[in-house]
Amino acid sequence: MAFDFSSLFGQKNPPLIGLDISTSGIRLVELAEVGKNMLQLERFASESLPRGAVVDGNIENIEQVADAIQRVWKKSGARTKLVALGMPSASVITKKIILPGGSSEDELELQVENEASQYIPFALDEVSLDFDVIGPAENSAEDIEVLLAATRKEKVEDCVAVAQAANLTPLVMDIESFAAHAAMERIIAALPKGGEGKIIALFRMGAHLMHVAMLLDGQVVYEREQPFGGNQLTQDIVRTYGMTFEQAELRKRDDELPDGYEHELFEPFLDNAGVEIMRAIQFFYTATPHTRVDQIFLAGGCAVMEGLIEAVAVRTKISCSVVNPFQGMQFAASVREKQLQLDAPAYLVACGLALRRFDR
Repeated sequence: MAFDFSSLFGQKNPPLIGLDISTSGIRLVELAEVGKNMLQLERFASESLPRGAVVDGNIENIEQVADAIQRVWKKSGARTKLVALGMPSASVITKKIILPGGSSEDELELQVENEASQYIPFALDEVSLDFDVIGPAENSAEDIEVLLAATRKEKVEDCVAVAQAANLTPLVMDIESFAAHAAMERIIAALPKGGEGKIIALFRMGAHLMHVAMLLDGQVVYEREQPFGGNQLTQDIVRTYGMTFEQAELRKRDDELPDGYEHELFEPFLDNAGVEIMRAIQFFYTATPHTRVDQIFLAGGCAVMEGLIEAVAVRTKISCSVVNPFQGMQFAASVREKQLQLDAPAYLVACGLALRRFDR
């Protein structure tokens, strides 16, 4: 099956599963509409990946990843085989461009290809390219603003291959950061006055990388990645206690580490996380005209670590919360709410991907 990357900005195709493939594991979310502007979480599930199966966003072992996808699909009880997948932000080049208005779809596609050649450091026949018309250009009513997105074809083909190897059908290919921001829109909308005029900092803390995004009135005004994540704590455990990486991960997750672990390793890690987040905010101030952040949200697998919110708040002096992408949703009877409360911040991207079902 040939996969058309033009579904990057996709269209409504219910039912649809959001499938987030990260370094540490697979996360699945399926949502349904149960009333006007009311969503229901139908199912969620996760499955860990062997170390090295996904490295720096690249699928290195298709068989291992496909097996994990099959397991998480069966575990969830899902029936639909249509999935929305996410590409790592670092794998995709995005650029906003201005084009003349009034063009047909074919003319617009040709213009985008011509413009894309200026920004993409690869031959166009090696690239999967898509675009989305944002609306009228800010300074010219006759022109339109267009967002183009491009990635190497092999990246898309790997994602498609791993989904197909798990007997699923990839329908939408999104960008992980876009999916995260789509899920954040609901959370920000629930803030006083819908968060109007507030600078919202989103920190997605993964195994290796911390993704930083600053949001203002629905727009991303700053974005970067920093090399910091939960695997740093795991590596500290490996070095200190002579465990294998797998043993350290298991003991860390089950809270079965030697006396002194909290003081020697865990508390310094939390403090280091606070330092890294403060450093990211300082980079934001330096690189933009902005001089404040009004609210910090933490997401990702590390976000639920006990004491992290306090460590970040102490360092930054900014109000800090953990993201719950399912806030305000109803839950199907099969949803394990207690488990969901523990794991919700790790499902931000998967939730954003699942929301593609409702794109109009």
